[in-house]
Amino acid sequence: MADLFNGNREEFAPLAERMRPRSMAQYLGQGHLVGEGKMLRRLIESDRLTSLIFWGPPGSGKTTLARIIANATSSHFIFFSAIMSGIKEIREVVKEAEDTLKYQGKRTILFVDEIHRFNKSQQDAFLPHVERGTFTIIGATTENPSFEVIAPLLSRCKVLVLQPLSDEDLLKILEIALADRERGLGDLELGATAEALAFMAEQAAGDARVALNTLETASRLAHHGEITLESAREAVQKKPLLYDKGGEEHYNVISAFIKSMRGSDPDAALYWLARMLEAGEDPIFILRRMVIFASEDVGNADPRGLQLAVSALQAYQLVGMPEGRIILGQAVTYLATAPKSNASYNGINEALAEVRKSGAQPVPMEIRNAPTKLMKGLGYGKGYLYPHDHQGVVRQNYLPEALAGRRFYTPKESGYEKSIKERMEWIRGEREKV
Repeated sequence: MADLFNGNREEFAPLAERMRPRSMAQYLGQGHLVGEGKMLRRLIESDRLTSLIFWGPPGSGKTTLARIIANATSSHFIFFSAIMSGIKEIREVVKEAEDTLKYQGKRTILFVDEIHRFNKSQQDAFLPHVERGTFTIIGATTENPSFEVIAPLLSRCKVLVLQPLSDEDLLKILEIALADRERGLGDLELGATAEALAFMAEQAAGDARVALNTLETASRLAHHGEITLESAREAVQKKPLLYDKGGEEHYNVISAFIKSMRGSDPDAALYWLARMLEAGEDPIFILRRMVIFASEDVGNADPRGLQLAVSALQAYQLVGMPEGRIILGQAVTYLATAPKSNASYNGINEALAEVRKSGAQPVPMEIRNAPTKLMKGLGYGKGYLYPHDHQGVVRQNYLPEALAGRRFYTPKESGYEKSIKERMEWIRGEREKV
C-alpha cells in the first residue's frame, strides 16, 4: 500500500538529481583532482581517505563526489547536513560511529554538507573525534574555509578546490541527459539544436545543476520535438551573480576593482564596477572605496582625483540610481586613467611608525606656542623665523631634535607630483644658501 502512494521517488526527482553520477567513470570535470593518477582518485580507489574539505562553487560536484565515495568505500558512510543539524545530532553521529567501530570493526566517513553553516562551538564538537579517529570527516563548502572553518579543524583536513565546470563539460552533461532513457530525457525522444545546447551550457556559468534544470524546463517548452535556441532562451532564468556581500567573492571583486584602477585599466575597472552594481552592492560602499583610492593611490600626482571622488559621492547621494551609474562610471574612468602616486600614503604610514617607535619627542623651543609672558620668558617661540619675512624660505628645523633631517614624504615623478618634487628640491637648495 505504501508503494501505491509513494511510488518511485527518483522518477519524480528533478533531472539534476536523477542524473547525478554514481561512479567515477560517469563523473565529468575536476580532472586536476580525479583524473587518472590524481590524488583524490587514488585515495578513493585505494579506500584510504583522509579528512578532506571540498571547496567550490554551487554545482561543481562536491556532493556528487561524496556520493561516489559512499558507493566505493567499504567504510560506514554517513551524510550529515549542517543546515538541518545541531549539537544533539552531532552526539548521535559520534555514538553511531563509535558503535560501528566497536561492533563491526569498520571506520566511519562522515560527510558534512555546508560545513560553513556550523558555528564555532558546533565545529569544536567534531574536533576530538577527528583527532581520535572516531571518524574521517569530509566537509563541503561554497565559502572560503580559511574564514569559515575553525583553525584546529582546518589544520587536520586537506582542502581540495573544485573549479566551475567548463562549457565543454556542461555540454557533455546536457547531451548525456538528453539521450539517457533510464534517468534522463531519452524516452521523450527530443532533439536539440547545437545553438540551444551551447547557449544553456554558457548560461549555466559552470553550474551543472543550473544547466540540467534549464534543460528540463526547455524540454517542456520544446516545439515539434526539438529544443531550439528560442525555447532555451525562454527556459533560462536570470542566475544571480556569485557575490555574497559577507563572503569571499565580495572581497575578491572589490579587490579586482581597486587593482584595476591602480593598474590604470579603465575597461577592467568598469567591468568590476558593473559586476558589483548588478549583484546589488551598495554604491555608497563603492564610492567610499573610491575616495580612499583617490588619496592612497592617486594622491598628489593628481590632487583633483580626491575632489572628483568626493564630488561623485555627493552627486550620487543627490541623484541616486539608475542615473547614479553614470556618475560612478565617470569617476572610475578618471581615477583609473589618472597618474598614480602612493607617496602621501607611504609618508603618513612611515610617520606613524616613527611616532610609535620613538614616542612623544619634545617640540623644538623655537616653534612652540607662546601666548603668555611666562612662556616667552621660558624661551617658547624664541628664534622662530617667519617665512613671509624671508621671501618664503628659512633655514629652520621643524622636527624634534632627535629626528632632524628625517624624511617621510618622497614625491614621485608622476603627474603633478613631479612639480612638487622639483619645488621641494628648490626649497632645500635655497635653505642651504641661507
